[in-house]
Amino acid sequence: MGLYTGIARPLLFWLEAERAHRLALATAAALAPLAGPLRHLVGVDDPRLAMDVAGLHFPNPLGLAAGFDKSGTGIAVLSALGFGAIEIGSVSVDPSRGNPQPRLFRLPDDRAILVHYGLPNDGIPAIAARLQQTRLPVPLGINIVKTNRGRGTPPETAEQIIAEYTEGVRLMAPCADYLMLNLSCPNTEDGRDFFAEAGNLRTCLSALADLALPCPVFLKVSPLGGIATIERLLEAAEPHDFVSGFMFNLPPVKPEGLTTPPAVWRDRPGAVAGPPAAALAETCIRETYRRMNRQRYAIVGAGGIGSAADAYAKIRMGCSLVQMLTALVYEGPLVVRRILTGLALLLERDGFAHVADAVGADCG
Repeated sequence: MGLYTGIARPLLFWLEAERAHRLALATAAALAPLAGPLRHLVGVDDPRLAMDVAGLHFPNPLGLAAGFDKSGTGIAVLSALGFGAIEIGSVSVDPSRGNPQPRLFRLPDDRAILVHYGLPNDGIPAIAARLQQTRLPVPLGINIVKTNRGRGTPPETAEQIIAEYTEGVRLMAPCADYLMLNLSCPNTEDGRDFFAEAGNLRTCLSALADLALPCPVFLKVSPLGGIATIERLLEAAEPHDFVSGFMFNLPPVKPEGLTTPPAVWRDRPGAVAGPPAAALAETCIRETYRRMNRQRYAIVGAGGIGSAADAYAKIRMGCSLVQMLTALVYEGPLVVRRILTGLALLLERDGFAHVADAVGADCG
């Protein structure tokens, strides 16, 4: 039993989930001066794991997913854990408190978390100012979303929603190595379905095209809707060269087959992150990889990545990059190193000289 799972995790799990999250993030921010030594101590430097995607160099394909560091306060230390990229957010033009508490719950029987944060963040102007003081040794992704202004606020028009995405992208692009547009937040009432309408997506992408963006853009979309939705997504993206790939969000519905008793989660709002989210995400990944232009687009895979085998499976089904978050809660920060060293061994076992050679190996 490791130091984290034997000592730190029981203490953190004694705390309410959001309080433990805030403590972890505050610790990362406080340890920023030690980021350099920490990187040399726990990082994995293996050229077989490096990936070049959308004109960016990733030292390895494993990134930290948005949601852990929502406003970019702890990214120096988080990048030192060995991640190949750090994604912050979701961030919005205006600051947001998110949804009422409690809004984060653990499901230990499933090694999962139930997330209903509702996009709290400091707002793009404050975050942009903070990022001007930070330089990372890995690509920084910024996940952008429409502001969650809470229940009871007047509904916004399509023009207002698209204008806010456009303004957020304009302000954040100079700070980012890549942008991830969160087009399907499962934890806000007005963030789930707007871009399910293909016309709204096309209008938004056309507005973004006028910005002449200096960095690649990925689209984070709902995993619901099946093949028809994936084909509409690819059709909408096709005219816009700045769109470099896709990622699938958590669904707003609880997945089937949870081990945790329904009495624990039935009346709690939110989306389930962790292993229970894997199956639906993987279906979307396979179907998108089969249909997309593989010379142009890349898939960023997430959902239940807690081991080298999990990451490798998603790579073999078509992901050029993968992301994790929930495994940090259950396995601790050294899980990053374990996944990367294990991934290198799996590549060697199967005769791949480089991780790029394994992308899509199971899709023909």
